[in-house]
Parts: sequence; structure tokens; C-alpha cells
Amino acid sequence: MNTADVEAVWRIESARIVAALTRFTGDFALAEDAAQEAVAEALVSWPRNPPASPAGWLMATARRRAIDAIRRRTALKDRYALLAADPVVDEDIDPDRIDDDVLALMFISCHPVLSPEARVALTLRVVAGLSSEQIARAFLVPVPTVQARITRAKKTIAAAGVPFELPPADERRERLGGVLSVVYVIFTEGSTATSGDLLVRRDVAYEAIRLARTLTALLPDEPEVHGLLALCELTAARFPARTSPDGSPILLEDQDRQRWDLSAIHRGLASLAKASVRGLGPYGLQAAIAAVHASAPSVEATDWDRIVVLYEALGRVAPSPVVELNRAVAVALASGPAEALAMVDELVASDRLPGSHLVPTVRGELLTRLGRLSEARAELELAARLCTNERERSVLLNKAAALD
Repeated sequence: MNTADVEAVWRIESARIVAALTRFTGDFALAEDAAQEAVAEALVSWPRNPPASPAGWLMATARRRAIDAIRRRTALKDRYALLAADPVVDEDIDPDRIDDDVLALMFISCHPVLSPEARVALTLRVVAGLSSEQIARAFLVPVPTVQARITRAKKTIAAAGVPFELPPADERRERLGGVLSVVYVIFTEGSTATSGDLLVRRDVAYEAIRLARTLTALLPDEPEVHGLLALCELTAARFPARTSPDGSPILLEDQDRQRWDLSAIHRGLASLAKASVRGLGPYGLQAAIAAVHASAPSVEATDWDRIVVLYEALGRVAPSPVVELNRAVAVALASGPAEALAMVDELVASDRLPGSHLVPTVRGELLTRLGRLSEARAELELAARLCTNERERSVLLNKAAALD
């Protein structure tokens, strides 16, 4: 076995191992540290002596490391004696509870006491099994920044006395929204990177899809979990057509829809059907919008009236300026740019998206369609100055230059 084999096993089994260890020790930070030590040992041991059960080897080794750590804490001698008396096994602990363990781990990683950045970093570290270096590359931040976020998150969880358990039933739905939002943030960063020279970071987006699939397996009766998975699958279906071979963005109207991933579309539509059982929530409504695009042979043939209605519904259940901006785009294609421009101007007047390049981008497009080219060029140039993604910025500057 080589390094890649160890990493593959860890990515698949990390959540189960850390979750079982956390329940076993009652200490989330200790469990994560012990699991990381087991991986480090596997990198040295497995190439020479590959185990028959890699996951079981990691579990048993991590358990021993946890016991060693507790043993060194002299104030916890009694607790160590209790743990040490428990026989060490080579397989996962209490497999009948493993689903609940992983779900509890996700709720801990996305706990409200943590900052949004910490929730993302901790979820990718302990649930997805990514290293600090991988997380840093994904979000284009320094490795020490990621490490500091993870360390502070573990200390915060310990200081707040967050128990390793599923939230009570009356809190679970509210807390589930936080878990879903973390997965959604990870996916959106992958599908349209906020900075850097890549438009799409597929590894990040597919990691979010893996997390969403895990949630659907753990919570099969929660419609919004299926709604989020549907949204991710239907959006990711366009990835093959979103960029040219050199990485340049390809706008929706110019994409070769023959290159869209039909299997991802079918998976997304199946998940959307499950999400529709009790009425669509915010993620389900966004997935329904993506489904309209997925079923259309072209931009011109898209049912824009349907998309406007769906955005109106989304604005009622999850109001936000971004939803209003997207609704304006749909209105422009359904009814014309003049009505849409009035909607965007209301957003500008209320300053509800300060510093965002999205508003001047849309405004520039609408002004172009209305023939107000000098104003459009000024808006597109402003959008380019505000945009932090190099690929998107180049598209905006090219559009502005074309208006000369």
C-alpha cells in the first residue's frame, strides 16, 4: 500500500472513525488528534505490512493512541482505568450506532458556537477527511490559517461543553439548517470560486456532493437534504461545459449542452422528486430552477416564466438580495430588460449587496440589451474591479471592451 491508498481509506472511513472515537472517549479534540496520529502511523507501516482490514487497523490504532493520551493526563487516571478495561477490538465500535455517530459528528462540526469559517474547515477536516493543506488549497488561504481555525474550533467546542450527541428533536431541524448551509457553502465555493485563477474547483464541489450524499443516507426522511443534493447534482452536471480547455469561462448561452452530464442530471431529478414529497424548501426550490435549465435544449427554449415563479417562491421562504438579483435576470429573459433594470436599481438604491460584483455585472448586461452602451461599459468595468476571481474578471473586461 502507498500514500494514495492510505489517503483513500482515510477519506472513506475518517468520519466513522472520529465519530466512534468521540463517543468512546467523550472528547472530540482527543478523538480527532488520535485519528490523525493513526493515519501518520499508517503512512509508515502500511507500505511494509499492509493490513487485512485497513479501516479496522486505523480504528484500533487510533483507539490505542486515545488511551495513551488519556493515560498521560494524570487527573484522569480513573477514567483511563475504565477505558483500558474495555477490550480493544479490531473493527469499528458498535456498528449499529455508526450512522448516528457520523450524524452527531456533523452536528458538532457545524455547531452554532463556531464561526462560519471554522464550521467549514472543521467539517472538511473531520467529516470529509481532508488535510489542512488540502483545505487551504481549496479555499486559497494559508495553511496556518486553516490550522488555526481548526485548533480554535476544537477549543471552542471543548470550552462550550458541546456533548457528543444528536440535538434534541425540537432543535434538530433548526440545527440541520446550519449543517446544510455549511455543505452548500463548500459546494458554491467549488462551483464558482470566489478568488484565484480557476472558475470551477471540482474537487471542492464533489467533496460537498459526497457530504450531501452522506446526509441523505443518514436522514432519508428530510426533504431539504434531498433538495440540497439535487441542487448540487444538477449544478455539477454543467461542469463539463462551463469552461474551455484553457479554463476560460463559457457562458450559459454558449455552452454545448451535449456535454452536460446526463447521469448527474438523472441523479439530481431523482433527488428532487424525493425533496418534493412534502413541498419544496429553499434548496429544493433552487434545485427546481436548476431542473428547468437541465430540461431545456437552449437558453431561448428555457421556460423563463416558470423560473420567475420559482424565484418568487424562493424569495418568500428565503428572502435575500441575491435571490432578488437572480429573479431580475429571469424577468429580463421572460419579459424584457426594462422591467428587470428597475428591480436591480432598487437593489442599488437600498445598497443590499455592497461591494459585490454581481449587481454591476447584471446591470451592465441589462444596459447593454437596452442599448445604453456607455453606461453598460462603466458597470462592467466596475464589476471587473470588484471581482476577485481572475477568470470571471477577464470575461467582464472582454465584455466591456467589446462595447467600444
